[in-house]
Amino acid sequence: MVGATYALAHELYPYTAVPDQSAQAPVHHPVVIIGGGPIGVATGLDLAQKGSPALILDDHEGVGQGSRAICFAKRTLEIADRLGAGPDMVEKGVVWNVGRVFHGDGEVFNFNLLPEDGHKNPAFINLQQPYFEKFLMDALRRAEAAGKPIEIRGRNVVTGIEQDEDRVTLQIDTPDGPYSVTADYVIACDGARSPTRDLMGLSFEGRVFEDNFLIADVKMTADFPTERWFWFEPPLAEAPQSALLHKQPDDVWRIDFQLGWDIDRKAELEEGRIRQRIDEFLPNGTEYELVWTSIYTFQCRRMERFRHGRVIFAGDSAHQVSPFGARGANSGMQDADNLAWKLDLVLKGHAPDGLLDSYNEERAFAADENILNSTRATDFLTPKSEMSKIFRNAVLTLAKDQAFARPMVNSGRLSVPCTYDGHSLNGEDRLGGPERTRPGSPCPDADLGNGFLLDQLTGRFTLLAIGTEARDHPGLAGIRVHSVSLPNPSDTLRDRYLGAAPHALYLIRPDQHIVARWRDATAEQITQALKTATAQT
Repeated sequence: MVGATYALAHELYPYTAVPDQSAQAPVHHPVVIIGGGPIGVATGLDLAQKGSPALILDDHEGVGQGSRAICFAKRTLEIADRLGAGPDMVEKGVVWNVGRVFHGDGEVFNFNLLPEDGHKNPAFINLQQPYFEKFLMDALRRAEAAGKPIEIRGRNVVTGIEQDEDRVTLQIDTPDGPYSVTADYVIACDGARSPTRDLMGLSFEGRVFEDNFLIADVKMTADFPTERWFWFEPPLAEAPQSALLHKQPDDVWRIDFQLGWDIDRKAELEEGRIRQRIDEFLPNGTEYELVWTSIYTFQCRRMERFRHGRVIFAGDSAHQVSPFGARGANSGMQDADNLAWKLDLVLKGHAPDGLLDSYNEERAFAADENILNSTRATDFLTPKSEMSKIFRNAVLTLAKDQAFARPMVNSGRLSVPCTYDGHSLNGEDRLGGPERTRPGSPCPDADLGNGFLLDQLTGRFTLLAIGTEARDHPGLAGIRVHSVSLPNPSDTLRDRYLGAAPHALYLIRPDQHIVARWRDATAEQITQALKTATAQT
């Protein structure tokens, strides 16, 4: 790392001694989350908003330095909306929907990731990860002030973990010495090098790609548009295999160079060498300040299982993908979204422990989807033979004039939410409506004329009636069903949810994935779908 650092690295949750440290016996907590990064905070915040206490333990005292992840997708912003952090993120972030692909010095084609209207949030924003974490922490502090049961402790390092049938015991080290706590469940959100995974002797299998990528975040004033620009074989003297240019807030720009495998990493990180590359890449005479630099390799790996008894892994501790495609933090936020409502119901005794197995079922499936897309992107970016390179370049040449070739160009398939086709929590489809809103799908947003659909789906089971009135449903023991009636659907709502049907009923999960849909449904059908969605069948 060279140059300036981000101003957000000051203490946000400085170490403070707590009563747990002087207790004669370990204090019990329903949920302990290891890791105070974005996935840990999002999971704890979601639990707390539902009324389930969450304790977050972090080995640092605040937001980390370096921009790291910068591309946050529409689905992540929708989750952040529900957690109370979304508007701040969009206001600060650089909004973009358009990407351009170049080969050498010529544009191959461009694309729009959100060509349709009727969505509250954009396809993507670019936002340095420290800001993303800060806005989640701001939402956490507001939740604390409102009396929600959430706490975060800095400089609390987990050094031991044991579990039995009833609970998990954690050994924790602090500046004032060690102490212990117990928990019903532990969620490990402590990153790709997860100490929790190591303490439990668990493996992290996958593929490391033989290539190196230089990240350089530079502060400059430039006239480039707020788009994603990606080059294959950019026209530079010491041509990297690819390059990427992205704008971030505060006049900071992300530049990536693909350097190849056989490099001198120390030499490539020298400031003079980095500036030599950037000076050639940017227009002549551009003044800039180096903010953050790093070299990384692509890795696509995951744990065999994300649940190990009462210990559950989420985010990078469970799976890791290459940065191209922005699938890391975005998929981790979907992990949090998937897990929190299930764990909340289990903790309250409203659903069986087996519901948590569906977290592994669904999110391991999503991880495999992300790893497949990341692997394909990396293979396209880094041809493994001369023949592979000839084929890749032929595709790029065709794509300039032939639309059929453009889906074959892979500069990183950008993050989209996973659809859980055929999974155990899905109910019946008695509508035959649009493919995009089949059971297992995440709900697409829609403009209602006086607001947006996803703002109506606020972390509860929802019975959504479109083109008709929803009847109240008693729900199940401890599980209430919120009814939303939209008898006069907008054109976008009709297009995305009705198709040719005159009206419809949808049962929607707390994480805004569709359980079941009908043209008409009896109370018994809705009850059965609710039982299926909570693993009670």
